[in-house]
Amino acid sequence: MAYRETEKMRQRKAQTRQRILDCARQRVFEGGFGNAQVTRIAQLASVATGTIYRHFDSKEELFAEIFRDATEREVNKVSEDLASHGDAVSRLGKALRRFAERALDAPVMAWALIAEPVDPRVEAQRLIYRRAYAELFQRTIEEGIEEGSLPPQDAHFSSTCLVGAISESLVGPLSPTQAGDGDIVEPEHTDPLVDTIVRFCLQGLTGNRR
Repeated sequence: MAYRETEKMRQRKAQTRQRILDCARQRVFEGGFGNAQVTRIAQLASVATGTIYRHFDSKEELFAEIFRDATEREVNKVSEDLASHGDAVSRLGKALRRFAERALDAPVMAWALIAEPVDPRVEAQRLIYRRAYAELFQRTIEEGIEEGSLPPQDAHFSSTCLVGAISESLVGPLSPTQAGDGDIVEPEHTDPLVDTIVRFCLQGLTGNRR
């Protein structure tokens, strides 16, 4: 007689898998992917190390899923901001500002998502989501050109430049070598940086230096 997994067993496995993901995500949030050792994750999740590999083929697969989940949340937030009221320029400014503020409020996780050296499988996910951000920006830039709030331009190239500009501008402030171990960027110190990032990006799109 063939073995058939019961619904109760499936639920238990799903709960264990989610607990592993939650514990791994917490380790990344606290110290980046380099801080997420499988043995420590297993301890936090109250499972054997081998149990992790029954749910994930490798540590890289586990990390890739954490990356996908965390970045998907960011993509959704950017999408929401770009879908808010106002012309394209104001919506782009809002999305860029809030993206930068979230990054600076959670610098360790933001560094892990934006710039931490990672396994090729995770890096592949990083490239996928950079394209996702660019596609969102591209649609909004095209809307801005159509409504007249943005001058004619190649929306595809402008959007990729936008993603590169905001990512690169945050690398230095988020870098552990700049912040120091355990240091957190204080929110009241982020406004000038955020203002500069948003101003630079919008000037590039609009050609307006004011």
